[in-house]
Amino acid sequence: MKTDVKALVVGGGAIGASIAYHLARAGWSEVMLLERDELTSGSTWHAAGLLPLFNMSYAVSHIHDYSVKFYKTLEEETGLNAGFYVVGNLRMAQTDERMDEYRLYASTAETVGIHYEWLTPAEIKERWPLVRTEDLKGAIFHPEDGYINPADVTQAMAKGARQRGVTIERRWQVDGYAWAGDHWEVTCTKMVEKGGNLVPSEEQVVVKAEHVVTATGNHAQRTARLLGIKMPAIPVEHQYIVTEPDPALVEWRKSNPEHPVLRDADAKWYVREERGGWILGPYERNAPARFEYGVPDSFRADLFPLDLERIEEEYMSMIHRIPSSEEVGLKDDYNGPICYTPDGNPLVGPAPGLRNMWLAEGFSFGITAAGGTGKYLADVMVHGEAEIDMASLDPRRYGDWMTTEYAARKNEEAYEHVYILHHPDEERPACRPLRTAPAYDRMKARGAQFGQVNGWERPNYFGPLDAPEDFDHEARSFRRGGWWQYAVEEAKAIREGVGLIDASAFTKHLVRGPGATAFLDWLTCNRLPKVGRINLTYALTEAGTTRTEYTIVRLAEDEYYLVSAGAWTAYDGDWLRQAAEEGRDRFGWIDVHDVTTQWGVFAVAGPKSRDLLREVVKDADPASVLGNKRFPWLSMRTIELGMCPVRAIRVAYTGELGWELHHPIEMQNYLFDLLEGAGETHGLKLVGARAQNWLRQEKSYRAFGHELGRDATPLEADLPRFVDLSKDFRGKAAMEATGIRSKCVTVLIDGPEDADPWGREALYAGEERVGRLTSGGYSVAFGKSIGMGYVRPEQAAPGTKLKVKMLDGLWDAEVQPDSPYDPENARIRADG
Repeated sequence: MKTDVKALVVGGGAIGASIAYHLARAGWSEVMLLERDELTSGSTWHAAGLLPLFNMSYAVSHIHDYSVKFYKTLEEETGLNAGFYVVGNLRMAQTDERMDEYRLYASTAETVGIHYEWLTPAEIKERWPLVRTEDLKGAIFHPEDGYINPADVTQAMAKGARQRGVTIERRWQVDGYAWAGDHWEVTCTKMVEKGGNLVPSEEQVVVKAEHVVTATGNHAQRTARLLGIKMPAIPVEHQYIVTEPDPALVEWRKSNPEHPVLRDADAKWYVREERGGWILGPYERNAPARFEYGVPDSFRADLFPLDLERIEEEYMSMIHRIPSSEEVGLKDDYNGPICYTPDGNPLVGPAPGLRNMWLAEGFSFGITAAGGTGKYLADVMVHGEAEIDMASLDPRRYGDWMTTEYAARKNEEAYEHVYILHHPDEERPACRPLRTAPAYDRMKARGAQFGQVNGWERPNYFGPLDAPEDFDHEARSFRRGGWWQYAVEEAKAIREGVGLIDASAFTKHLVRGPGATAFLDWLTCNRLPKVGRINLTYALTEAGTTRTEYTIVRLAEDEYYLVSAGAWTAYDGDWLRQAAEEGRDRFGWIDVHDVTTQWGVFAVAGPKSRDLLREVVKDADPASVLGNKRFPWLSMRTIELGMCPVRAIRVAYTGELGWELHHPIEMQNYLFDLLEGAGETHGLKLVGARAQNWLRQEKSYRAFGHELGRDATPLEADLPRFVDLSKDFRGKAAMEATGIRSKCVTVLIDGPEDADPWGREALYAGEERVGRLTSGGYSVAFGKSIGMGYVRPEQAAPGTKLKVKMLDGLWDAEVQPDSPYDPENARIRADG
């Protein structure tokens, strides 16, 4: 067994085998994989092996698409048949709303290049007469995927890895990780079989590894304890049953090809053929989480008892959809653990707080994701970044506030939601409310309907307190939901009067010390502001793409207050701390402190915002304290609003005159009451995140996780005014070498009367796909749909005519000049 390697992969399922293979293919020698038992002995062995391309995530769609294409190449490379049955995947819909979901997905699929077809109920019946179709609305069909034998594909990847120089060792368990300054020392114990169980022997080896990747599946909680981190990857029971041969199916197959994998999403199951019978895999309610604190030593390739009562509804719906299955008996049953995460997406990327430690955990669709995960994670490890933005899968999207109880309950919810309609405006209810700002109860009493971001409750919109009985705040839609009319009124209030937005979820870091100025100057691409001023800037990856967006407030010569997106607190904080630690020898002492929970934020914006604040500001000259001379745009002042000291920032994400009021969070209720009382005479309206999202698009304000990410540079985001090329900064050379592959634009859209884009749609020039939207919504200023996204540089000029794919139709769109609303910023700079 080797004791000194470049990369050590821990876990011998499909995920681990793929990572080892792709690291070797990317050029790394001295790669070793360890498996505590036998290859495929975790969830891989009992997986159904389905390969669904369908996914609403842009990044995960790329991962699944790569897997399907990659698996088809393995036999030629390795000589092993991966057991890929390309039978297609038929996803049926019982409702018009389900068809709307498929239409939204289809536009996303087009941005990835995934092929699909539409089928009517009559066409389904003609091709597969065993399927009942009279209650269907239609289906989307992927002819190029199907299912695969999980063990065969894993062994094929393992053989491919060995052929490329990877060492694979079985029956070795990792019992400890220690960072030695420039490498990991991994304590490994030889496992031996005793009485049918695997037990540790006295043989131990310490392996030195520059990089470690954990792909430990159901053992993720043990891995987390060994690493001293939190990881919300906890298994949930998933059961499926195999029937005896169905005589009608056997007869059909005498002269016909195999059925595609059938999915009745509204019935919450998948079905595929298996040796003349059927496999039914339901995603039912009340499937419990298991192994919250670790897998028992006695659990190997084992299963749980079947709970047929729990899946009775899904079983009966299979009989309804495939009537010939009614008289068929059960042959086999499986109920095994499959890992989930609270949002259903895996954890792929750097482990929080650790160097050269990489996680590939929490895969609920591990066979589908294995190939692509190996490829894109290897790209990040070897080349610094992948060609797609992997931030949505980053393990640091969850902070230390997360507990085992939270993860277990949210994972159960994620399992149950596999086939529940994935509305773009969905808000899942489990474990809520959990993180609340002090004014939560006040806002709830005023009609706030909350969404969740990083565990925080944040108002999405404010509905009527006297809503009619038939108004359902929980109603979601792929078109304009019931909330849309209220968001319109909120957006108008900001444009015409004054609104208040709770932005307390913003991420806030304090960076200070003798090395702070030089460090931040190197870390970010824009000039640093002077004391008392602010600047918008970007931190880049080594590949020159956008790692994070910051609003930097300079409090003193060597003290800075950094504000970034609320969804990315742990992601930003972990990266900042590591960068500061690495830079101390070069720049001097730097302190990075997360102050997110110490400061609440109210954004007050609109042409009447100055009038409102003058009602409550305490100053010797309240008439001038908020004027441009004393408080210019893009500056910060410490002011007093009544009895509340406020760090006021003259900036507004809505593009109107406004201030962000950063205040001690323990004084939030006092400040809210003060502002609300003063606002009565000025028509103050409470405003939610959805209206704010529309308003920022009218100003072409890019958002991290949408227009800004690790797959595009700030220059491709068309933000040269925030890039100071006269100075040296991290990622500069790579950014310049990348050039402009695509360009960010704002478009106004003549779309359907009852729908707006969501930011997942394909963009066309004529019949040719030329880009995709990354944000979408409605513009109250222009009275039509609006969106932002990326197109080829030649399509980025203002006035260019494009088409947006919405609801399976192409709708006219036109590229706008940057900041189509108030391009001169006259309103945001207004004096008074």
